[in-house]
Amino acid sequence: MIKSYCDFIITLVATFLWLVSSSAWAKALTDIKIATGHNIIKELDPCLLKASCHFGSVTSMGSLNVSVIFGFLNMILWGGNAWFVYKETSLHSPSNTSASHSQGGIPPPSGI
Repeated sequence: MIKSYCDFIITLVATFLWLVSSSAWAKALTDIKIATGHNIIKELDPCLLKASCHFGSVTSMGSLNVSVIFGFLNMILWGGNAWFVYKETSLHSPSNTSASHSQGGIPPPSGI
C-alpha cells in the first residue's frame, strides 16, 4: 500500500518536472529564435556604420521544434501513466454496484 502511494507521488513529480522542463525549453527556444533572427542586423554596430549588411541565411530549427513537441508529448504520457498508478492505490475506490450484486441485491442466474 505504501509502495503504491510512493509510485503515485513519484509519477506526479515526474509529470510536473516534464511540464516545467518542456515549458522552459520552449521559452528558451523562442528566445534563441528572436536573438538569431533577421532583426539582429539592425543591432550590430558594424552594420549601423555600413549600409552593406544583409541577412544571408536562416538556420533550420525544425529539429528543435520537434524536441519541444516531444517534451510535451512525454509529459502527456507521464500524466496518462499517473492515472493508471492512481487506480492501483487505495485512493481509487471500486464501484459499489458490483458489491451490491454479490451481497444479495439480485441473485445470480441459474444454470441452463
